[in-house]
Amino acid sequence: MGKKNKKPAAGESPSLEAQTAAGSSAASSTAPSTSTTNKKKTTTPTVPPALQSSSSSSALVICRNKHWRYISSFHGPWLQLPLEVLETLANANYYMPLPRPVDPAVFYDLVKIRKLVDESTDLAVRAANGVASKAMSNSLAGGAAHHMQALGLGFGNNGGAKLSPERRFRMREQASQKLSRAYHLDEIASSVATMQSTSTLENVAGLVLQRAPNDPDANYVHFFHEKIPSRQLAECTDFHALDLIISQRPSDCEPLRTRAIVKMFKENFEGAAQDLTTALNVYRLQRPLHKPIAEETMQLERKTWRRRDNPPLDERDQPSSIEAQLLFQRAGCYLTLACDHVPFALPESPIERNGTAQNGTSSQSNGTTNGDSAPQEAEGEAEEDKGPTKRQLEVRKTVRLYAKRALRDYMEFCKHFHYSPNLPVEVSSDFSHQVNQATHRNKRYYSQNRHTSQDPGSPTGSSAAHTVYQLASLFSATPPADLPPYPSTDLVSQGSVAAEALQTTTEVVTYHPLLTDALHSLLLCHTLVQTSAKELQRHAYMVSRLARLADGYPVFQASRSPARADWIEVLRRAENWIELASSWEALCAPAPLPPAIIAAASGILANTTNTNTNTNTTTPSGPSAAETEDQRKERMRQQAIIEALEDERVNDEASFKAAILARQRRAEADHASSAVTNGGSGGVPSPNAGPKRWAVDDGREYPILTERAEAVARWIREAPAGSGVAGTGKRKKKARNPKKPVLAGLDGAVATTAGTVEAGA
Repeated sequence: MGKKNKKPAAGESPSLEAQTAAGSSAASSTAPSTSTTNKKKTTTPTVPPALQSSSSSSALVICRNKHWRYISSFHGPWLQLPLEVLETLANANYYMPLPRPVDPAVFYDLVKIRKLVDESTDLAVRAANGVASKAMSNSLAGGAAHHMQALGLGFGNNGGAKLSPERRFRMREQASQKLSRAYHLDEIASSVATMQSTSTLENVAGLVLQRAPNDPDANYVHFFHEKIPSRQLAECTDFHALDLIISQRPSDCEPLRTRAIVKMFKENFEGAAQDLTTALNVYRLQRPLHKPIAEETMQLERKTWRRRDNPPLDERDQPSSIEAQLLFQRAGCYLTLACDHVPFALPESPIERNGTAQNGTSSQSNGTTNGDSAPQEAEGEAEEDKGPTKRQLEVRKTVRLYAKRALRDYMEFCKHFHYSPNLPVEVSSDFSHQVNQATHRNKRYYSQNRHTSQDPGSPTGSSAAHTVYQLASLFSATPPADLPPYPSTDLVSQGSVAAEALQTTTEVVTYHPLLTDALHSLLLCHTLVQTSAKELQRHAYMVSRLARLADGYPVFQASRSPARADWIEVLRRAENWIELASSWEALCAPAPLPPAIIAAASGILANTTNTNTNTNTTTPSGPSAAETEDQRKERMRQQAIIEALEDERVNDEASFKAAILARQRRAEADHASSAVTNGGSGGVPSPNAGPKRWAVDDGREYPILTERAEAVARWIREAPAGSGVAGTGKRKKKARNPKKPVLAGLDGAVATTAGTVEAGA
C-alpha cells in the first residue's frame, strides 16, 4: 500500500538535489493565486508553518513530479532513441497483428511526449540564450552568418543583440503549452522525459506565471516542476492551482486525474476515487470526439491483407490511453480502501488487546494485581466466543465492496490488452526484424517479404490463423479451453529451451508498463473478495503465465512491481494456502524466446546496449565481460541504491539501509548461481548468455512488510469464509439467477465472457 512513503523519483541523486537547492527558493511557492498582484503570489507559503523549520534545514529539494509513483515502470530506451526511429517503431507496432507487442496507445503517447518535450526544450533554451531560431542558433558558431556580416548585411541577433522581453515571453509561453499537452497525455511518462531534459524546463512555467498568473497551461506545468522538500509531497502541496485549472477547463479530465493522485498522497482515497470517477465520466462524454473504440477495433480486424509499408497514422486516429490510466488509478484507490478497513473488520489480536489494556486500565491504576487482570482476560475470551460484532460485520461488507470495485476496474483495464496462445513465430520475428532495421536506420524492410502468402480469411494477414483473447476473458468463470498447459513440469529449463526450437507458434501478450502490477493487484482483490482457493489458484497460474510473457521490448526496461512484492509476501505469510506447485519466482520466470526471435533481435540488443551506456540499467545482453570484480560490486551497489530510492516501502533511514543491503545480497546470490550454472557441464544456457525477455525477473523482494500485504495476509488467516455475507441470503439468491458466468462472486457489471476473436473471423 505504501501510503506514507514519500519517495524521490528514479535517477534523482542527492548531489543533483543539492545543486538545485540553491535556486529553488524563488520557485518553491505554490501556483499563483487568482489575485492580480505578484506580491501576493510570492508571499504565499507553500510549506505549513509547522514544517518550515524542518524543510528549511534540509538541502534536498526536488521537483514535485519526481515523487510520482510508478516512474520506474516508464524507464527504457525510448528516452534515448532518435525521435524518427521511435516514430517508425510505433507505426510498426501498430500495424502488427493482434496481440501487438506493446500497447499502441502508450507507444504513440511516448512519441508525442518525446516530440513535445524536445520542442519545448528548444524553445526554453533559445529564450534563455536570446536566440531567435534554431537555424540561427546553429549558425552562430560560423558559416553563413559570418559571410552575411562580411557583406554588411545584418543577420538577426548574431551581432550580440538580445531578444525583446515580449519575444522571450512568447517563446516560454509556447514551451509551457507544449509541456502542458505532454502532461495531459501521461504525467508519469512526461515526468520521466523531463527528468532526462535540461534544467531550463523546470523554470520556464514559473517565468510565464510572473506575467500571466492565471495561465492554465503554465499553472499545470508549474505544479509538476515546483521545487518542494524531498519526501514531503503531502505536506507541501495544496490544491489551489489544480482547482483553478479545473474551474477554467471543466471539459479536461486530466487535471482531475492529477488532483486525484495528490489526494492519494494525502491519504484521501475516497476523494481521489470521486475525482477519478468524474474524470472518467468527462472522458466518456467526449469520446465521440475521438475515434469510437468499436469502430477502431473493427477497422483493425477487417484487414484482409498486409501492407508492404507502415504509413504514419494520423494523430486524430491514434488510440488514447487516458481511460486505462483512470481505471488503473481508481482501482488502486479502491484496493487501498479495502485494505484500510481490514483491521476494523477483524477482532483485535492478543497483542493489540494487551497493548490497549496497558495503555488504558494500567494507566488508571498502577496497583493492578494479577487477580484483577485475570477477569479482564476471561472477558476478552468471552467476547471472542460471542463472535464478531455488528460493526465488524458491516466493515467486512465494506472490505468486500471496495475489493469488488477494484476488481471491476482492473478487469476493465485488462480489456485494453490481448493475448494469443498460438501466434506464429514468424510474425514475432517479423517485428524483431523491423526493430532491427529501424534502429540501424535501414529502410530496406519496407520492400522485404512481409508474409506475402497470406490467408485470405485472416484479418491479420499472417501465414496462419491464430486466436486472440482479451486479457479479461482469461479470468472469467469459464476460461478458454485451448490454452497451453501451465505450469508444465519443466518451467524454464534446458528441455523447455530445446522444445522451443521445434515450435512454430508462441504465446504473446500485449505489454503495458503497469500490466504486471495490475495483474498482481487483481490477485489481491480476489483474496479480499474471498474467492475459493481452487479458483484463486487458477487465477494465480494465469497471472504467472502472463507475467512471464511480459516483454517491454524494444522501448521499456524491466521494473519492479509493488503489487508483485506484496503478493509474494502474502503467499509467504499465508503459507501458500492456495497450494501453488512452485515458488512464485519460479512460476514467473521469463519464458525462453524462440530461436527465430533471438536471431532477429540480436541487432537491436547490441545497438540498445550502446544506447543505454549512460543509464543506470543493464541491457538484456547483460553486463560487460571485461568488468572487474570491484566494478561489478560497485555497479550492484549503485543499482541497489537507485532501486531503494524508487521503492515506496522505504520511508526512513533504517528501511533505506535494509533495502540496499537486501538488494545487494540478492544480486550476489544471483551472480553466484549464474557462475555455478556457467561452470557446470550440463550445457544449460546462462541467464546473461544471450537475448532474453525484457521481463520483471527480480521477484525476490527484500523482507520489508507493507501495510497492504499485512492486511491481506491477516484477512486470509482471520476472516471466516464468506465474511460479511451473514444475513444477506437474498443477495445470494440474486447472484444465482443470471445464467451468464459471473467472476467469483462479482456482480453482473463485472462479468466477462470468454468470447474469442478468431484470426479468420
